[in-house]
Amino acid sequence: MTEMRFGWTSNNTIDVERHMPEHLAKADPDRCPAHPGELLRDDIIPALGMSKTGIASLLGISRQHLHDILEQRKPVSPAVAARLGKLFGDGAGVWLRMQAAHDAWHAEREIDVSAIPTIRAA
Repeated sequence: MTEMRFGWTSNNTIDVERHMPEHLAKADPDRCPAHPGELLRDDIIPALGMSKTGIASLLGISRQHLHDILEQRKPVSPAVAARLGKLFGDGAGVWLRMQAAHDAWHAEREIDVSAIPTIRAA
């Protein structure tokens, strides 16, 4: 697991230090990738020591919208990903890839594709 430390810099940005472990384990295909709201709720917001209302205000979204993302009732849209990427300085792509991995994992298990053939180029 990545250890993250957060702090405010002198120019009002959030400084994030990431410490990666030396050896990364292979992903378990039977384990659902985390919803971005779970990461925000369980790791990032508590580490910042800010209220959810404060984070929502900084993002320019309603407290209810943020709450729905944190409770995994709503996905992180491209618009919210752009806001998260700016707030945390890591870009929208990180948040969109996390949401896409979560959604794809569920789709591959919930959608019946048995009647669709697999084709290959010659």
